[in-house]
Amino acid sequence: MQHFEVSIGPWVIKYRWWIIAACLIIAAASGSGMRFLTFENDLRVFFSEKNPQLQALEKLENTYNKIDNVYFILAPQDGKVFTRNTLYSENDDLIVEDLVSDALSLDAEEISRIRAIVLSEPRMVSNIVSPSGHVTEININILPPGKSRDEVQEVADYARKLADDFRQRHSEIDLYLNGTVMFDTAFTKATKDDLKTLIPLMFLTLVIIVGMALRSYTGTLITFIIILFSMVTGMGLAGWLNIVMTTASGVAPTIILTLAVADSVHILATVYQQMGMGVARQKAVSESLRINLQPVFLTSVTTAIGFLSMNFSDAPPFRDLGNIVAMGIMAALVYSILFLPAVLVTLPIKSTRKISNTSEICHSCNRVADFVITNRQPVFWALAVLIIIFISGITRLELNDDFVKYFSTKYDIRRSTDFMQKNLRGWNFIEYSLESGEPSGINNPEYLSKVEEFAEWFRGQPKVSYVSTYTNTIKALNKNMHNDDPAYYRIPESRDLAAQYLLLYEMSVPFGHDLNNQLNVNKSATRMTVFLKETTAKDHRALDAKARQWLRDNAPPHMFTYGSGLSIIWAHISKRNIESMLGASFGALVLISVILILALRSLRLGIISLIPNLAPAFMAFGIWGTLVGQVGLALSVNVSLTLGIVVDDTIHFLSKYQRARREKKLQPAEAVRYAFNTVGTAMWVTTLALVTGFSILSFSGFAINSQMGLLSAITIGLALVLDFFFLPTLLMTVDEQK
Repeated sequence: MQHFEVSIGPWVIKYRWWIIAACLIIAAASGSGMRFLTFENDLRVFFSEKNPQLQALEKLENTYNKIDNVYFILAPQDGKVFTRNTLYSENDDLIVEDLVSDALSLDAEEISRIRAIVLSEPRMVSNIVSPSGHVTEININILPPGKSRDEVQEVADYARKLADDFRQRHSEIDLYLNGTVMFDTAFTKATKDDLKTLIPLMFLTLVIIVGMALRSYTGTLITFIIILFSMVTGMGLAGWLNIVMTTASGVAPTIILTLAVADSVHILATVYQQMGMGVARQKAVSESLRINLQPVFLTSVTTAIGFLSMNFSDAPPFRDLGNIVAMGIMAALVYSILFLPAVLVTLPIKSTRKISNTSEICHSCNRVADFVITNRQPVFWALAVLIIIFISGITRLELNDDFVKYFSTKYDIRRSTDFMQKNLRGWNFIEYSLESGEPSGINNPEYLSKVEEFAEWFRGQPKVSYVSTYTNTIKALNKNMHNDDPAYYRIPESRDLAAQYLLLYEMSVPFGHDLNNQLNVNKSATRMTVFLKETTAKDHRALDAKARQWLRDNAPPHMFTYGSGLSIIWAHISKRNIESMLGASFGALVLISVILILALRSLRLGIISLIPNLAPAFMAFGIWGTLVGQVGLALSVNVSLTLGIVVDDTIHFLSKYQRARREKKLQPAEAVRYAFNTVGTAMWVTTLALVTGFSILSFSGFAINSQMGLLSAITIGLALVLDFFFLPTLLMTVDEQK
């Protein structure tokens, strides 16, 4: 390894033109794959095929049908749905066609009668019309052919066109769009928004940081080219591998840009330091490669391992994110150790300052070293206590989430969902398929009574806004067939009568209004949907658990079932992902530790590195537990995401410390000073770039990305504090005792 470190510099210098040409070809060839990148607009992309909740939902939808819909939510500004203009429909059919006819000619008495009928109908109140009659909705079920990914987007675009036309013609009515179709396309829009806004902002920020740190136009330009090449290579390879972009994987370019800076900064910083001490340019480049090759290689590999461990995530988009970033990181390694030095000896560069010895490389780093060395014991114990205090905040964390609020209020889907939950019914729902135990068993009055009893139990639960069940229809039919006598709004007394009502209903309703979405083929089971308002993942899990217990205690065994639906899947995905990622993170930590021990050839340093590598993530979660209190899908991958990153500064510091001890035969305190002076500047510059880069992610309008970025920035910032203050004191304490 030492021979390779010494020989790589002269080899790169000798073949620099071939290396530059080869890197340009690699970047162009791999980057051409970006034309194959596509965007997925299905919110189910976050669930793997093996997810049991997804399998249950697909089984339910295969039994009944899948509900892809668009809601047009109408809110007259005068607060009255029941007016001539609101009830009127031009060139269209009304679901309440028999109730409302020739709306513009209705007088006040007729409108009042219609209002009374609608607001007394349980199937409509809190479902398609608010209890006060000030908001209503039109539900359009969509049956996409499934031949193209663009179908859902086409439906959404057409719905928006209809909405815009309606708003122009009826400015007195506020209109909101919602439904699964609109949610699906909102994911794609969030991805594209992040790509359009975050990447340019990231580029600008990195150029400013690197330019101020290096004080060299040439060095800044080369760094800019390398991070651009790294991003293009990572994204291009994703296109060649047919990786589909999603809201989670869509932040990969921003993360690659952030991470690709580190290698270049470390190599450039050493080159300028060497030239500042009077070393010739080519020799300075060779020496920089010799000094930095091992830590740069190790940091790239360990960072890639951390991201590759995301392949154990239960959410496929996080797997894609990990793979794309890992490819970009390894590309940055190749460009940094080959393209960067080749260009450095080709373009004219010069050091901005003269340096007589290593103590003058970074005066501020030297002052930090003095402080740490002089106050090693107080600093060590103060930070040890601080680590324990911060980590203790983890006990305040609860596993909770609300996927409806993943989008910020700048998105129409979030504003319409908030309006819908406040004025109509909730967007979250839990679905059940209740078996009767026999063919045509849905006509059994005893079974129907038990279903109704279950529905009534749900209606009495907090935050339940509406329960959709077949018993609502059969009770209404019983009432209709008895001259609309309210006393007959109940389950029919005989099986034959219930069967006749069902047959009569199905023969009478127009096409598309049958009960196929509520009854299975052999009429042995019915679907029940429970809508919820202002609920979180924790609420869904708790309510479903209570419902299962109710079925165990009050219903026959064949009726027992688990709740399903998108809300239930989202409620469980955080827990499943955290469980899968804990094992992956532990495996990545073990692998990284083994690599460090082998590379540094020191079991002692490998064990010492565990503390500054693990503590930042736990401290960050402790801070999050104290300030926020809940962790969901967005943060379930944070340990794996940051583990490989926080190792970087530790590796660079340990590498320089070990080189001072072995090559220069320095004592522990002076070895710490040497490490600060040679790598301190690069450490704080790269950390500043990383913290800034991940902080920029927090401006994303998609909560998964913004929360992930914010917690990662906190973790990386804490890692620098520990590497600057805790790690040196730990090294001196251990080595001086030795």
